[in-house]
Amino acid sequence: MLIPHDTRIALDTVVDLLNTAPESEPPGRQPEGEPIDGLADIAALYDFAQRHRISGVGELHEKDLRAVQDVRTRFAAIFATDDTQIAAPLVNALIAAAGTTPQLSDHDGYDWHVHYFAPDASIADHLAADCGMALAFIVVAGEQERLRRCEAPDCRHAFVDLSRNRSRRYCSSRTCGNRLHVAAYRARRKEAAG
Repeated sequence: MLIPHDTRIALDTVVDLLNTAPESEPPGRQPEGEPIDGLADIAALYDFAQRHRISGVGELHEKDLRAVQDVRTRFAAIFATDDTQIAAPLVNALIAAAGTTPQLSDHDGYDWHVHYFAPDASIADHLAADCGMALAFIVVAGEQERLRRCEAPDCRHAFVDLSRNRSRRYCSSRTCGNRLHVAAYRARRKEAAG
């Protein structure tokens, strides 16, 4: 599947945003069983914006944090369904609420690309518009099944399966995938020895 650079960046951003949610954190990585919200405060939101080079982010407030957390929840609902008839209205509502305003831009050393948010949009509308459009392109291409959650029992991280044959099952083959393969190998060895 050929994905334009802008769409790929937006997909990476939405995945990272989803993976900040407390419910995506594996139980073993939570202190005292309490879920960790990767966007628990304004500082974390600034860090997220900087990490993803989100342009035009001015001063952020609690209302911005709550709005981004709401957008994150709406993205999670899109990843939770493999039914296009359910996903399409969710994507449409997300994009419409952001006040989508497509425009060409060439800022911060990037070549010409399309922004789908208004120049003075909030960070939540920026994410909803650009990332929502990236998800819209995935749905239109008939590739919604590529929007996945890790199949490791103790991990709920989101990812976009860009493998040629849509066979990726884990958020990371080096961590979750390898850990499960090692556990299965050990179980087979134990059974053979026992």
